[in-house]
Order: sequence, then structure tokens, then C-alpha cells
Amino acid sequence: MTLLKTSNLKKYYGVNAEVKAVDGVDFTVESGEFVSVIGSSGSGKSTLLHLLGGLDRPTGGTIEVNGKQIYSMKDDELTIFRRRNIGFVFQSYNLVPVLNVEENILLPIQLDGNNPDMNFINNVIETLGLSEKRNAMPNQLSGGQQQRVAIARAIASKPAIVLADEPTGNLDSKSSMDVMGLLKVSGEKFAQTIVLITHNPEISQMADRTIHIEDGRIVGRAAGGEGR
Repeated sequence: MTLLKTSNLKKYYGVNAEVKAVDGVDFTVESGEFVSVIGSSGSGKSTLLHLLGGLDRPTGGTIEVNGKQIYSMKDDELTIFRRRNIGFVFQSYNLVPVLNVEENILLPIQLDGNNPDMNFINNVIETLGLSEKRNAMPNQLSGGQQQRVAIARAIASKPAIVLADEPTGNLDSKSSMDVMGLLKVSGEKFAQTIVLITHNPEISQMADRTIHIEDGRIVGRAAGGEGR
């Protein structure tokens, strides 16, 4: 089942559209798939992720997430849809410093007024190796542990898709590979659809499929991280 689809997606900046950050992108992501989008700095990959997540409106084209044209929605409707259907993992962990690990993971669910599925939450916490840290505060965690909490938070509400923007950018190489391994394992275990943005070929190879973007355009596609 196709979970995400873009059609002629564009994002231009400037009075005369002199910066074409995303320039006519077409691609699809299937349910349960782990896709990496790789490109150099300034290639448009982060802009693309922000568009996919409903964080920025495109200049042209369409995006469907879980069968919904997200940019046909009004801002309030889009905010609710995004909270319920899209999980985000960013380079900066964005944890709330006054909340412990479990409280940070549960926060988006509670903000939506829902009761968390604690059996599922406990499974996620265990899978990501956080069982002994659930009462710890963010400042008591290493960078890798904080990013694991961010991944758990993104998965906890059972979103249709998780979007990860350079999630290992602040980590050393060992922590990066550990976090990526856990992201992949948790994605498979919980049948989670993941789109990962990265500039790192090693990281991109962990995905099922790689899309290579430069100058706002897709310049290559490959299975298993090959063919960059």
C-alpha cells in the first residue's frame, strides 16, 4: 500500500524563484518501507522532509500522506493531522528538560488528549534499550540515549510515518550506528514506515531503498543503499 506520494513537488524561494530548493520531485513510499534520502548540504533534502511532514507549504505540486492531500487542509486541520499521523526525529533531540524519559515519550499522546497504550509503550521502551532510564532526566542521558528517547517518542503514538532529519548528526560514529540499528529494528518490529534524511552514505545504506537528491531534484534511486 502506498503511504506517501509526491507529485511534481516544488519549493521555490525569492521574488523570482531564484532558489529552487525542491524542483519537481515525484516519489512514493510504501507502507512498512524504510527509505533514505541522501544528498550534500544544500541539496534540498531537509526542505523536502519539511514539506513531507506538513511543516512548510510547497510552491507547487501535491503530497498525499495516508490517502490525504495534506496541503488541501487548513492550518488547524493540518496541525491535528500531523500530530496524529507523522512522527518526527530531528538532529537536535528536542526533549523537554523538566520531564523524565517516560514523560517525554508520552507527551505527544497526552497533548492529543488520548490515553497511551502502555503495553505498546513498554515494548518500544524495551526495544530501544531504555527500560532502566525511564525515570531519568534528559541531562542525565548521553546524546545517543537522548536520540533513542526521541525515536521512542516518534513511534509511541503509532503514526502512519516517521520522518527523521539527520538524526545522527550530533552523535559520534559508534553512537550513530547504534541509534540507526535501533531505528531500523524498531521500524521492522512495529511495522513502521520511515523516511530518513542524511548526507552520510554509511547511514543511507541501512535503508531498504535510497533516493539521491541534488539541486532539488532526484538524480538517482537504488535498492539497499546502492547506486549513489
